Amino acid sequence: MQHAAIEHFRAYQPRPFTRAERDQVTILFGGLHWRVERLIQGAMENLGYCTEVLPVATKEDLLAGRELADIGQCCPTSFTTGNLANVLRTKARATSPEDVAKKFVYVTAGSCGACRFGQYHQSYELALRNAGLGSFRMFLLAQNGLEQGAAEGGGLDLNLPFTLGAIWSVVASDIVQDMEYQTRPYEVHPGATERAARESIQHLYEAFRNSPVNGKKWSAPLWYIFTDYFRQAMREVRRKFERVEVDRLRVKPVVKITGEFYLQTVEGEPNYNIHRWLEAEGAEVYPAAITIWLDYLMRLAGQDYEDHIGIDRTARLKLAGIRTAMRLLRRTYDGMRRTLGDLPHEMPDQYELRELASPYYHSRLNGGEGDMLIGKALWAHHKKKAHMICELSPYSCMPNTMSIGAMAAVAGKFPDLLYAPLEIKGDAEVHALSRCQMILTEAKRRAQKEFDDVLKLNGLTPERARELLDTHPEMKRATYKIPRLGASGTAANLVLHLAEQARQ
Repeated sequence: MQHAAIEHFRAYQPRPFTRAERDQVTILFGGLHWRVERLIQGAMENLGYCTEVLPVATKEDLLAGRELADIGQCCPTSFTTGNLANVLRTKARATSPEDVAKKFVYVTAGSCGACRFGQYHQSYELALRNAGLGSFRMFLLAQNGLEQGAAEGGGLDLNLPFTLGAIWSVVASDIVQDMEYQTRPYEVHPGATERAARESIQHLYEAFRNSPVNGKKWSAPLWYIFTDYFRQAMREVRRKFERVEVDRLRVKPVVKITGEFYLQTVEGEPNYNIHRWLEAEGAEVYPAAITIWLDYLMRLAGQDYEDHIGIDRTARLKLAGIRTAMRLLRRTYDGMRRTLGDLPHEMPDQYELRELASPYYHSRLNGGEGDMLIGKALWAHHKKKAHMICELSPYSCMPNTMSIGAMAAVAGKFPDLLYAPLEIKGDAEVHALSRCQMILTEAKRRAQKEFDDVLKLNGLTPERARELLDTHPEMKRATYKIPRLGASGTAANLVLHLAEQARQ
């Protein structure tokens, strides 16, 4: 009897990508949302890279990922694996697999821990081998390092200018996305917000692409930290949104999006278009900022140093460095936010989130989004940032399964917290959205009651509130900041503000 040869596992090792190839090789990347991808593209082009953003994943990509890799994957793995495989197969049909392997490389983030995120690149490798593209090159950007050096061959240098450009792209895109989602539900002229957002991102893309940093390795950190360059670019963003007319007396529940990183970030079929679906159902969406994820990663690193104080003599110094980096990130975010009149939502404090979550979820269980999911839900509830929390969790995702279990205890203690945990499989849209719709109905009722209560409290009718609004045309601009006066909803806070103005 003849036995098959045993083939031992070998970790993926891409062929070198040389510096000489850089001008002829296009770097593929994706998996976020279009705003941040466009700005990262500008930052990379500033450093001399040729880039191409992958299209938003589709259900066809989900099926391809299951077919080519592992049917038991969580849906983010299947979507991103199939997306890359389908894009490369299309390119290979136009030329050849050898030509694709020569002219393109793929860059993605990586990690380790309880989440499958640490094994994504293994799924990609398996899928591409099964698709006849086994010689294609992929490179991993660790999500917890600023200076990772050059990949083999030197064609891709994951240095400070590269990673700082990506971080500032994330911050700027978060600000624009927040403005967009706060504005679109109330726009008077349909499409005006979308136009302002796209023009803003294109303006910022040009700013990143033409920035004077130009890969200056050692001066880049000082330039990014102290420059006013991006705040100047943000002033043009403000002018674009200034032209959007809004009617914020429309009563809409605010829905805070949380969940697994990919599903809460992407916009499209991978999460059933949940952002636009909620808006179509009459909600104001409070999107998940990627900057908060970066802040969380630094807090996790700081926790490791906290645990080693008294053991490692450098632990206190390293912890101080992490906290300084967190302050610099917040300073950068707040600076751009201030340029837009502090209208975009503020960043929650990571240590406040940890404290809020601590009775329900141990902060050292750090797979996926860990205790931050619990902390953000409680933070939004206690501070009246939203009427409802919508958590997007991949099917069979262990970290998110743990957070949903912990939220059962939270809901028991705070029964007035509206929480919609949606298990996303990628192909069970009706089930997930119908579940969300049931809870959204209650959120709508609460938003309307809140609005009616503040009208009654101030002796107003909807008609009188409208008359007061007409006397303040500046409040009809998207860039006018309505102060938060104790209500969760935008319309209720506007009524409180109008009543306050009328008493002066």
